[in-house]
Amino acid sequence: MQRFLFHNQSAAQTIAKNTFWLSFGEIFGRLLRVILIFYAARVLGTAGYGTFSYMTSLAAIFTVFSDVGLSGVLIREAAKDKTMGNAYFSTSFFLKMILLVISLVMIIFGTDFISGIPVSQALIYAVSALFLFDSLRRFGSSLFRAEEKMELEAITNIITQVIILVVGFAVLLVSPSAEALAIAYAFGAGLGLIITAFFLRGYVKKIISSFDRSLIKPIIAAAWPFTVASIFSVFLVNTDIVMIGWFLDAEHVGLFSAAQKPIAFFYLLPAFVIGGLFPSLSRLAANKDTAKFGSALERGISMVMLIAYPMVAGILFKAREIIELFYGSAFLGGATTLQILSTTVLVTFPVTIIMQAIFAYDRQREMVPIWTLGVAMNIAFNFYLIPILGIAGAAWTSLFSQVITGALLWHKMNKVNPFRLFIGSRVALLSTLVMVASVFLMDILHLPFALTLPLSMIVYLGALIILKDPTISHLRLTFAEHDPQPH
Repeated sequence: MQRFLFHNQSAAQTIAKNTFWLSFGEIFGRLLRVILIFYAARVLGTAGYGTFSYMTSLAAIFTVFSDVGLSGVLIREAAKDKTMGNAYFSTSFFLKMILLVISLVMIIFGTDFISGIPVSQALIYAVSALFLFDSLRRFGSSLFRAEEKMELEAITNIITQVIILVVGFAVLLVSPSAEALAIAYAFGAGLGLIITAFFLRGYVKKIISSFDRSLIKPIIAAAWPFTVASIFSVFLVNTDIVMIGWFLDAEHVGLFSAAQKPIAFFYLLPAFVIGGLFPSLSRLAANKDTAKFGSALERGISMVMLIAYPMVAGILFKAREIIELFYGSAFLGGATTLQILSTTVLVTFPVTIIMQAIFAYDRQREMVPIWTLGVAMNIAFNFYLIPILGIAGAAWTSLFSQVITGALLWHKMNKVNPFRLFIGSRVALLSTLVMVASVFLMDILHLPFALTLPLSMIVYLGALIILKDPTISHLRLTFAEHDPQPH
């Protein structure tokens, strides 16, 4: 097991190892943060929690231009040519620092002009520090992915989230406020940045000497399409909250955010798969091995859909129980919104994999019109539906926008490299139906939801194994591989 988890042996094993570490590190780390979010929501109430969510969403929109695809380019180019890692890291870092300064100025001085909810200067400064530290930490993690050492990223992320959890609970006990929560986040992100710099000290020592001015133009040329992708994803997650703040109030922002936070967390799950898969997709695309590329892409989609089907079914049937268990009865007004938002997972999961496959072929420029259309539809639908349907209107907006853009992206990728969508889904869907039936049975037996949740997950996994799901079978074979030759 130690060989499997800490050494790159074969191509399939490396993908599985990196996917495991990305999944474990991000899921475990995010779960720690989710625990803090649930506690903070109960302590701060719908309005206080809404104010914190509103400010972080607004800052996320301001800072969308702080990366402009630099991390994606760094991963791709350093993975292709290890000898250029220092040069790409140093040059990209200087570009990123310029963009970060611009973004921070926009947060600090621009918030008061567009904010629909009153926020204090202390909250603005704390959130600014949070995004500065977290942005640099995640940028550094790009090198872990380029070197296919995702275990280092996982370790850093877990330590960061543990610090945020401990400090967050401490400050909320002493001073329950949105400002105190933001300070806890910033403190943890700052220490996480220091740990990342320690792991990358070899690169950091050469950060000045390795700067290559000739790489600036190629980096910018390759990065700007990634920027549009970032804008698209950030707008989908954060614009809804900001526009609800314009039309409604902090309490409605809190209700929508309570429904959105679990879904936004779930949106991250495909990234764990693609994090381990992307370097291989890049190599297969460069070698023009269309058959293996299509097979790898189909396998990645199958893996994420194994998670998507039971997740959506569970939320649709148990939204009220989920909200009450984790947030309390004060947030039950967000249950319907949670149900609507959950259906977007069926679109977002496969589309995330498809988008990265297009990146691997360096065809990201062709997606710019699609992303632009998606952002425009999101804003337009929100303007129309929020005044009519309230926070449910924002949820329907997310679903409509993602379905349309997802269909266009699937069509685009299928023209680049043909592949089959949702291959092998029959067993996963049947296993989901078995899980739903078990949930109904547990309801008849009046089992508490806190017990129903883990039992239903066990039933679903058991059904997958018994029915011999092809994706599960492939994963088991991959874990059983023993290839002594390093790759």
